[in-house]
Amino acid sequence: MKKLLFITFFLVSFIDVKAQVEYKVVTSVESIVPSGLGRSRIISANEDKNYKDFTSTQTEEDNTRNKSDRSEIRVKDFDETKLLNFYNIGGIRFQNIAANDAVIASKINTMIEEGWELAFVNSAVESDGGKDDGQGIFITRYIFKRNKQ
Repeated sequence: MKKLLFITFFLVSFIDVKAQVEYKVVTSVESIVPSGLGRSRIISANEDKNYKDFTSTQTEEDNTRNKSDRSEIRVKDFDETKLLNFYNIGGIRFQNIAANDAVIASKINTMIEEGWELAFVNSAVESDGGKDDGQGIFITRYIFKRNKQ
């Protein structure tokens, strides 16, 4: 019996009990520009970046400007899924919203099938600021997590 306990303890000691978790951010950008002139997409990066490579620490003694090269920060390997704009020439288009919901749900369901868990959702709007502002987006970040494989 003592041998069995010792062997069990020995084997368990090699198992890393800390679950290594990884996160993935998927962003949907939906245009709310009048007349349907904007672009709407789901964006998902396929490459990793280490934020430390682009971070500087400012202190009272050293307030040197962060000189990270923008070209090194950019991600060139990403998925871009087309969505429809909220507006067309006739105004708000509810069919487009329903279509976007279906495409976004498909992306979420696929990621769940791949072992990801939807952990957080965060949304924001930059809406039309008046007569001369032809800008506007509805942005949502879906943050997924899973145990590293």
